[in-house]
Amino acid sequence: MVLRSIEQKIESLFEGVFGRAFRTNVQPVELARKLAKEMDDHRNVSVSRVYVPNEYSIYLSPADREQFSGYEDSLVGELEDYLAEHARREQYALLTAPKVLLNTDEDLAVGEFGIATRMAKPEGRAGSAGAPAEQVEPGATMIYKPAAPVQPTEAASAADLGVEREVVTLSYDGQRHEVDKRRVVIGRSKDCDIQLEDGNVSRRHAELRQEGAAYWLIDLDSTNGMEVNGRATRRAKLDDGDAVTLGSTELVFRRELA
Repeated sequence: MVLRSIEQKIESLFEGVFGRAFRTNVQPVELARKLAKEMDDHRNVSVSRVYVPNEYSIYLSPADREQFSGYEDSLVGELEDYLAEHARREQYALLTAPKVLLNTDEDLAVGEFGIATRMAKPEGRAGSAGAPAEQVEPGATMIYKPAAPVQPTEAASAADLGVEREVVTLSYDGQRHEVDKRRVVIGRSKDCDIQLEDGNVSRRHAELRQEGAAYWLIDLDSTNGMEVNGRATRRAKLDDGDAVTLGSTELVFRRELA
């Protein structure tokens, strides 16, 4: 199978580096498999074709990015080939050949990585009839973490490294809202992503914004301001379990493994 041969090439290309690495490091073949999963998860069905994203931004911790220092261009090329073959096998349509971008994110720990996808139109060309609209910026970054803590051991194979998807939520008044966009506006207006029926909340009160692997809550010049864990603030980086107060409503921010 062509897909498996590309996977084996990715493994063999870096086995000299990762055979000596601890199993907690991100493995290249795991990146390939999760990229394919993100492609599957972001299908866009048109009248006669199934379109998938053609741009994939990968976010790595500084230590994991350093592992690829002498091999990054080769890795990117192999990952792009893997995505192209996966799309061909599943009969997906692409606006252009897949493009992979590697980024460093200081908020990620070793072994964690994020993937954000985007529909990017080719430069200088009009979109095809029925093709999805171009995304100005990537969608929400999906964060993958090691499935369970493990003791460092040598010469672990990529297959030994399990990862689980992270789910981000805001809960309030018995409701649980899953955050699936990079920017979520919270307020009293019906146009907000999360509408709060609270007279003390402004029409557009605050925005939850994803910046790489981190989530920030930003006050949108609201009348009554906002609090995080009882402290008034206009901008705050949120951690799992933080309590946010907007008007008379308390919301709890959670980051959990699916």
